[in-house]
Order: sequence, then C-alpha cells, then structure tokens
Amino acid sequence: MPQDLKSVSVLMPANFYPRAYERIVDTFDAVLMDTPDPALIPADKRERITGMAALLGPQHVPIIDALPALQIISNFGVGYHPVPSLHAIEKGICVTHTPDVLNEEVADTALAVLLNTLRRFDRAGAWVRDGRWAKDGNFPVPLLSLRGRTVGIFGLGRIGKAVARRIEGFGLPVHYHNRKPAQDVAYPWHASLKELATAVDTLICVVPGTEETRHAVNAEVLEALGPNGVLVNIGRGTVVDEQALIAALQSGTIAAAGLDVFENEPNVPAELIAMENTFLTPHIGSASVPTRAAMGDLVADNLVAWFEKGEAVTPVPEARHLTKHGAN
Repeated sequence: MPQDLKSVSVLMPANFYPRAYERIVDTFDAVLMDTPDPALIPADKRERITGMAALLGPQHVPIIDALPALQIISNFGVGYHPVPSLHAIEKGICVTHTPDVLNEEVADTALAVLLNTLRRFDRAGAWVRDGRWAKDGNFPVPLLSLRGRTVGIFGLGRIGKAVARRIEGFGLPVHYHNRKPAQDVAYPWHASLKELATAVDTLICVVPGTEETRHAVNAEVLEALGPNGVLVNIGRGTVVDEQALIAALQSGTIAAAGLDVFENEPNVPAELIAMENTFLTPHIGSASVPTRAAMGDLVADNLVAWFEKGEAVTPVPEARHLTKHGAN
C-alpha cells in the first residue's frame, strides 16, 4: 500500500526554491532548517527524517551522518557535488538530480555568455544607460567576434549537445572531448582536452565537477587554446584552474573568458572582476522561473516516487541500483 506521505518527514532548507518548497510543504511533513547545521535538527525529528531536499554541498555531510533513517536526498540541479553524494550513496542513501528539464535553458545561457564575452553587449548596454553614448560618442568596437570561430565542447552530454546545436545554428564547426566518442553525433572527437584545445579557438566547458575533472582546464590547455582563444565555463567552477586562467588572461595567452561558475562561489577573485576581457555571471545557467519551477517539481516528484513506489524518477548514475527497502 502507498505510504501516507504526510507521515513522511523531509528535511529541507527554509529558503529552498519556491516550487520545490511549496510541493514538499503541501505533500510531506516538512522539517525546515535555516542553515545546514546538525544541531538545528529538532531532536524529536532526528530519528524520523527519511527524506531530504537540498542543493548538495560538502556542508551536508554532517547532516547526512546525523540522520540514521535517511533514505533519499533529492538534489536541486543536474550537477551534484561528489563529496556528499558519494558519501550518501556509500551508506545506501539514494541521491537524485534534475536532468533534462534544464538542458535548453543552460544551453541558452552558454551562448549568451559566449556572445557577451566576445561582443561585450553588457558593457554596451551600460554605455547607453550611463549616458555615455551622448557624452562620449559611439561605444568602442569590440576586438573579438563569433565569426570564423571553431568551437570545442568539453562534455558532450545532454546539455553539451544542446549547446552544439546552437553553435551549428550560428554556422560554426563543433569539435568535442568526452572520455569516449559519442555514438549519435558526427562532430570530430578528440582523445584529450589538450588535443581539443589545440584544434579550436573557443572552448565551452559543460562537464560536472568531479575529482577527475578538477582543474582539467589548466595552464597547458589554455596555452593550447592560443592568443585568440576564448574560454566559457557553465559547468562547475572546479573544472578550471582559476589562478592559471587569471595568469593566461593577464599575459594574453588567451583573449577572453566568460564564466557563470567559480571555484569558491560566491567568492570571485578580484583579478577576474577587474579585467576588461572577462564576462561574469552569478551561476545563473538554469535561472528562469519556468525552468526552476520544472526543476522544483522534479525534486518533489523524486521524493513522492520513492515513498510511494520505492524507486526514484531520476537517480544520479551512481545511485541507479538503489531502491527503497521493502519496495515491490
């Protein structure tokens, strides 16, 4: 028989994403927490909390360890931090994410970041708003253009393919690097990231943040990209060695960078902020109300499916083997 969901205690942040918050409060016995601190978990709920919704980060490891009955963590986002996720999975706790519903929005963001990095549309807009067009004349012509570029995609998964389709729409060739060639595309595959960077002048990073991808974009890769090179990162901040990137931008090793993600969010190095050849956004890849609502629904749907059917809708790959104990 399906479980009475109002008897299921689910822990989540008090300031969680609105759609997910509404669904979880309406459906479950929601336990709210202002900050991820085990000491803030109500004593009478600690043994009863079997579900959790969160944007997982390393700070959640003590929370996971403080909840002996925890069965599932519904993560908000297609990306998931490997430290708490793998820690939970090793304990038999299912971890889910929100793939597919944000692919197109994030791909749109990738192209917006790329275009702003090259053409400086954000600064041109400020030129108008600040009255400089009338006072100082025409906006300085940008040095870079999208025309004639060859684009490399690091991580040709669901989002990477959506980015590639948009790049093709601009009439540009696409190359990529994955661990293995994709079977459903004809783009040139490169066996290493350095080989990809050597073949292109524009590199878009779409890979998740794992130990394997940490600082994959390093000084050697940036040098291979070349002095006309442009780096865009919409994956995870840890993929890029920020100090190597700062040095490459300052020295002219590459021409420019557009970043939506950073190593130590929300802290962004002052050097990147001060540069004229950077375009920076505050991790807004999927940030539109419709897309965030769809992500919130999937967070709630994973919890509902787990407690009603014994299986999650979208478990992360490492948790696909996990089902609810006693499920039919």
